Amino acid sequence: MLPLAGLRVVDFTHVLAGPACSYYLGLMGAEIVKVESPTTGDAMRHRGGTDRDAQKRGMSTAYMTQGAGKKSLTLDLQTPDGAGAMKSLLEQADIFVENHLPQTMKSLGLEPNKVSAINPRLIHCSLTGYGRGGPLENTPAYDVNIQAISGLMSVTGFAETGPIRTGAPIVDYGVALSASFAITAALYDREQTKRGCFIDVSMLETAHLLMSSTITDYVSTGNAPKRRGNAANSRSPGAGNFPCKEGVLSLGVNEESQFKRLARVLDKDHWLTDSRYVNRAARMDNTDSLQSSLAEVLLTKTATEWEEVMQANGVPAAKLRSLPESLKMQHVTDRGFVHHFPDGSAVPTLPFRFNDDPPFTPSGSAPSLGQDSAEVLNTMNDSSGS
Repeated sequence: MLPLAGLRVVDFTHVLAGPACSYYLGLMGAEIVKVESPTTGDAMRHRGGTDRDAQKRGMSTAYMTQGAGKKSLTLDLQTPDGAGAMKSLLEQADIFVENHLPQTMKSLGLEPNKVSAINPRLIHCSLTGYGRGGPLENTPAYDVNIQAISGLMSVTGFAETGPIRTGAPIVDYGVALSASFAITAALYDREQTKRGCFIDVSMLETAHLLMSSTITDYVSTGNAPKRRGNAANSRSPGAGNFPCKEGVLSLGVNEESQFKRLARVLDKDHWLTDSRYVNRAARMDNTDSLQSSLAEVLLTKTATEWEEVMQANGVPAAKLRSLPESLKMQHVTDRGFVHHFPDGSAVPTLPFRFNDDPPFTPSGSAPSLGQDSAEVLNTMNDSSGS
């Protein structure tokens, strides 16, 4: 099931969030034509990842991650021929994804009203650091800047360490998913109205979206969030990360039924009648005592042993794993989230399935710079009848 089959996406994006958005659309069947400069192409071709040789070839692992299954078309939009080819491409497209500053798009003659005039049915999705309409609309930004300015970094880490950036660019990928969601909604709307639309996606607002419950609590109570280390966001005394005889165990015990199961698994049935732990309110008042007791008993077995017995008994628990360890889990391999190419390279796919269908996979590996220029231009000429 490829719900976007037959649709053409013009991908005029670079770095991560924009390319990831179009990559997701491609996984669901859309044809992705990536427009790049003839000289260097997407900047991520030459940076990101740990393979220096691949970077020199313009095929860094960071680029490959969001480049699989696309066609690469090189155009110099500063020239009449390049600008004309872009116009023709947009005339025949369904979706236009870009993540350049508004002033850059205006200088190229590709601002929203002009793009709409080229193709009224086109869905034009723009991803920018701060969204349009405010004083920061033409301010460049990357994931790290948005983590800093949004408050996300300020609540990550321990009180004594100061703010910490997340280990992965979660804002970029959150933006890509938000944009993909918006585009698919716009496609449905187009079926009703027969017209396209302009979509304004903000990285800052996406970061705030990732902090939704924290924002609600602050706005409602005035209590500013603080860095809480590895404590659970639920503020439950039965949750957190605990050292074991070997490894670390993450507990997410938030409900009464879960606490009862935890007590039985740990052979601590007396906790259920202990006035300090008899209900959530009591446990909140005695958090230090409960967590101290938990820490003591969890040191008697390894995290692997605790994980097995707790999961078998319905206790939300997971052993802390490195990424290599996580990817080797049988559940991960059985689901097929990571797609492997014959050349040994691999890329992540999408975290959902339709019916009993297999995972969405890219049609091919990432293209070299300009690899498909002739094919795409010939197709455009054929379609226009010239």
